[in-house]
Amino acid sequence: MQASHRYSLTLSTASNPLSLRGMVTSPHYLASQAGRDILRAGGTAVDAAIAAAAVLSVVYPHMCGIGGDNFWLIYDAASQQMRALNGSGRAARAASAGLYAERGHKAVPTRGALAAVTVPGAVSGWAAAFDHSKKHMASPLAWGDLLESAREHAESGFAVSHSLAGSLTLVSSGKPNYSLNDCPEFRELFFTPEGHAPTFASVLRQPHLARTLGRLAAEGPEDFYCGVTARAIVAAMQRHGGLLSQEDLSSHTADWAEPLRVDYRGYTACTPPPNCQGLATLEILNILNQMDVEALGEGTADYYHVMAEATREAFIDRQHYLTDPDFADIPTARLLSPAHARQQAARIRMDKSAGPLPPLPPGGDTIWLGVVDAAGNAVSLIQSIYHEFGSGIVAHDAGFVLQNRGCAFALEPGHVNSLQPGKRTLHTLTPAMLLKDGRPHLVYGSMGGDGQPQTIAAMTTRMVDFGMEPQDAVNAPRWLLGRSWGAESNDLKLEGRIPEDVARDLEQRGHAVRRIADFTEMMGHAGAIMRRPGDVWQGATDPRGDGQAAAL
Repeated sequence: MQASHRYSLTLSTASNPLSLRGMVTSPHYLASQAGRDILRAGGTAVDAAIAAAAVLSVVYPHMCGIGGDNFWLIYDAASQQMRALNGSGRAARAASAGLYAERGHKAVPTRGALAAVTVPGAVSGWAAAFDHSKKHMASPLAWGDLLESAREHAESGFAVSHSLAGSLTLVSSGKPNYSLNDCPEFRELFFTPEGHAPTFASVLRQPHLARTLGRLAAEGPEDFYCGVTARAIVAAMQRHGGLLSQEDLSSHTADWAEPLRVDYRGYTACTPPPNCQGLATLEILNILNQMDVEALGEGTADYYHVMAEATREAFIDRQHYLTDPDFADIPTARLLSPAHARQQAARIRMDKSAGPLPPLPPGGDTIWLGVVDAAGNAVSLIQSIYHEFGSGIVAHDAGFVLQNRGCAFALEPGHVNSLQPGKRTLHTLTPAMLLKDGRPHLVYGSMGGDGQPQTIAAMTTRMVDFGMEPQDAVNAPRWLLGRSWGAESNDLKLEGRIPEDVARDLEQRGHAVRRIADFTEMMGHAGAIMRRPGDVWQGATDPRGDGQAAAL
């Protein structure tokens, strides 16, 4: 059906690009253009995704980089198969809760070398995906071709975006848990010689990162885990008292997996399996699939209430079960069964919220990007260094920061996500696809910590249940139950365009409502590429970011 909206959209027809030959959408226009250039050169959707992700590692270093992790969904049109790829890193062999306690920590620190306790997996994800592209998609390109745009932007410089400028201001503000003022290598890497944070539209050059990318292009991804770059990471760990070793790096692998799937109104919703929080994403959709969402009315208090309550149900399971499946028995089949979803849906009262969520782990900074190509291959990719600029620890003379994903671990004995050597932590990263008759119908996702499953659910319901165009669904007001970007509150945040009477209604039902600005980055940078009849692709990017949906 066509939605009736209680708010105005800012959509122009120019922001609905259409293509028959391929498309890239990402949160930064330079990354989208780099991916489109790879498609134009004959590369596959996987090749274009790697090129775009590499550029984002340069121009969005506050949200992702080669010192972070990634997760993939890759649809191979020739075989009509979809696979998930886990490019997240494992904890150092030397890591243990006891060691942190000995050093006076009750929790894994959010900054510093002890936060950088997991191997950066992003480059291993790029490598495994490219190997698949060469072997199964007949890519004509070389590995080095995919990194050249990123290297050029790092060497020649680029104009600082609003998002990057804002994060640089934040980490230089002295605010507890955010400040990186006491990290001299970080300040040398990103700040002006006078010690000032670069401002919007100023030029940022990263010569050390350019050399590292050039070396990775020439030597291959093995350099990151066994060569000069690996030694730079180990040197930083030794200098700052970290735990990652050469053995941790050289033994790391990215892993292929079977995606999780649930039905939604005749479509098949897909995400990677744990340790990815796609499990929570699919639980939300599975709950909604037991309800008449269309009857709620898009943009009504009933709609937001049900979406928040479904999220609460899924997050309770997430906190109880989600971790590395090699270290725990996760009853995935039961949690995604229609029977479990019916029980969850039956607990949702329309007149009353079930109450506040238990404390959740802090959110983080992330990028999502999507690519489709002329052959019908599709990629949904999400990449992150967790909090803005991760741990703040810079790989020695290599020009990039290491992630702080380790701070998602718990140190309490018996906790499902407790820190153990070689373990992957609960991950907020969630790429998604929606299949119709076994083929990609919607390639989509968002950054935003706890907001990722909620934004995916918002886009799914708005496009499937309410017939909205992709850009309309991305632009529409969003909500967030829980945390994002390290925020301390687990309240229900509503963008300002949501009408006041709706907010009051939600408060009367027991929600702790907080109004926030319109088009705020707190709600994440979402994106989507939807297949229309005739195999026409239609893209969308988020006005909350600096992105572009670039059509070939």
